[in-house]
Amino acid sequence: MEKEKLVRYGILAALAIAVIVPILTGFNAYYLTVMILMLIFIIFASAWNFLTYTGQGSLGHAAFFGIGGYVSALTAAASGLSPYFTIFVGGGGAAIAGVFIAIICVRLKEWFLAMVTFGFAIIVQVLVVTQFATITGGWDGIAAPPLISSSVPGYLLWIYYSILVITVLVIVLFWFILKSRVGLAYAAIRENELEARAAGIDPVRYKLSAFAISAYFAGVAGALEIHYLGYITPEIFGVDISFWPIIYSISGGLGTLAGPVIGTIVITLLWDGLQGLGLSYGRFIIIGVLLVLIIIFLPKGMVSLPDRIREWQEKKKRT
Repeated sequence: MEKEKLVRYGILAALAIAVIVPILTGFNAYYLTVMILMLIFIIFASAWNFLTYTGQGSLGHAAFFGIGGYVSALTAAASGLSPYFTIFVGGGGAAIAGVFIAIICVRLKEWFLAMVTFGFAIIVQVLVVTQFATITGGWDGIAAPPLISSSVPGYLLWIYYSILVITVLVIVLFWFILKSRVGLAYAAIRENELEARAAGIDPVRYKLSAFAISAYFAGVAGALEIHYLGYITPEIFGVDISFWPIIYSISGGLGTLAGPVIGTIVITLLWDGLQGLGLSYGRFIIIGVLLVLIIIFLPKGMVSLPDRIREWQEKKKRT
């Protein structure tokens, strides 16, 4: 009970900080940019992490991130609809691609599935710059209608708070799903697929749904980013884009709702903070060392740090 209260207060404190940070930083454009991208990657990392609840993994989630971006940009440009609507259309495009991959690979496990998704991201990138170059602009990319025009006073603030609302809603939705019977079925499949099947759970159906949901919100995150930046190029399918959500989720706490959030915030602040200190290349080493230390000493991620401190204190009292 005490832990539940602590988590509840922690969530409220985090939300309060997220709301007032723009004020504390004097509405600084650089800090707003960092926080906007941080929120987008919290959605992306949470979407990737969601897939792991069924024991599945992906090394190519950039494919869904990019597909969501391209579908949303092309839809917004062709229809004139607000990007705040088309980002969900983009998510739909990514979900369709996710279901397609899931149907093909649903019987593959863990790293075999992950390698297929990695290859899928490369294939999509090649198709975008070759077969679909007439509509995607090839390597040059295309312009994407902005979320809010820069001519609107305080447009960065509007973008920040709107993405903050979307981020909170996405995490709350994940929480509801994972607390429901569907979430229990995901956990059962992850722990023992054979026993789950014996209990009447259809692993194929649940894995497909997890893949579709994960791809959908990865697509929404990608659409938010390209409409914020105002353009999209095939670099969005890059390997680094696929690995960031993995790094954020593992460092924060794999298989937990808070893990991707904490991981994204800590790694992003450290990454940009080190760059601010002039460590352009040194930050790669520092982040790498940090990840190694987390995996060795905190295998459940930074989210488990309070428990580890409590265990250490109890052990110290006993001795």
